[in-house]
Amino acid sequence: MADEPASEVQLLRKHKAQLIDILSADADFVLQHADSRCLLSSHGYQQVKACRIPSEKVTELLDHVIQRSPEAAQGFLQLLKEQSLQETFPLLEFVKDLQVTTLSSEKTRTKKRNKKEEPELQDTIVAKKICHGVCGLVTEKQMMKVAKAIGKSWREIGRLALDIPSVKLEQIEEDNTQHVERVFAMLRLWRTCQREKATAAQLHVLLSRADWALPPEEIDFLLQNN
Repeated sequence: MADEPASEVQLLRKHKAQLIDILSADADFVLQHADSRCLLSSHGYQQVKACRIPSEKVTELLDHVIQRSPEAAQGFLQLLKEQSLQETFPLLEFVKDLQVTTLSSEKTRTKKRNKKEEPELQDTIVAKKICHGVCGLVTEKQMMKVAKAIGKSWREIGRLALDIPSVKLEQIEEDNTQHVERVFAMLRLWRTCQREKATAAQLHVLLSRADWALPPEEIDFLLQNN
């Protein structure tokens, strides 16, 4: 009988020992792929990289992913299903058959349990707008308009809103001399890391939160149909 669906975090914990045994065959290969998807923080990456024993490196990597966020766990499971990982580690084939409870289902249950979480409620409202047609990936034209609306707080937005490691922001700053080009490069990195989740509406959600929230008139165009 197939296992009941579980969250990505639960699945990684359940199969942790098996994954350590399999992935230790080429721990650095896995680490670099995980980093390319922004699944670890800058500090986490350095900690994992410092491990010399392959099994310890994989253990540290899994611990960081599990502890970071459900999104990171989801991204890691998706990584394990990719052809490059499946070909390198044939024993990973079992990952394809794992039954997963989607993040959206988890969030729905969390909202029902705690209706006082206002940021979550705001995300739900925006999500309803998404269902009315704003589902496309954010375009470079849209990102450039957003880049022009972001001021000196772009690094804070990058770290806190877009979850981009400080080391990557520093590299962007070194590679680009113009402010708008730096912000645009940051948004493009976010889109690359988020892949199919990098919709215009999702970017609007992230830029409308907390102290870094941009004025609605500057970013509401992201909620319009293209």
